[in-house]
Amino acid sequence: MAQAALGFLLRNLREERGLSLREVAQLADVDHAYVFRLETGDKESPSDEVLSKLIRALKAPKREVDMLRYLAAHTDTNAGFVAYVRQNATVTFDEFASAAGMVFRGAGRPDYATRIERVRRILKDDDGHG
Repeated sequence: MAQAALGFLLRNLREERGLSLREVAQLADVDHAYVFRLETGDKESPSDEVLSKLIRALKAPKREVDMLRYLAAHTDTNAGFVAYVRQNATVTFDEFASAAGMVFRGAGRPDYATRIERVRRILKDDDGHG
């Protein structure tokens, strides 16, 4: 089974803070087993309340907060794409959400950088700057 994007991002943020599963769970007042299931992808759509608690406990930056909320609602998002965006701080949330929601026909899929560049061109044209 492929890694769940929400779980990937939660674990990534937790590890950046140097927190264990139990520490995050305690800070968020959420069962540590539930946090584990979210991180492993056994659970993918936490309630808004639980997600808000985890966001506060992780002290997530605004872009990542928006990404977590997006991923909770869009469980089919690719974890590899989330990893790419996390490594590229120039990618805005709007660019992330637009590229994550792209639908492709056929077997070919553009790489993550190409997707972002396409979205940037589209957004630039929509703003009347192109």
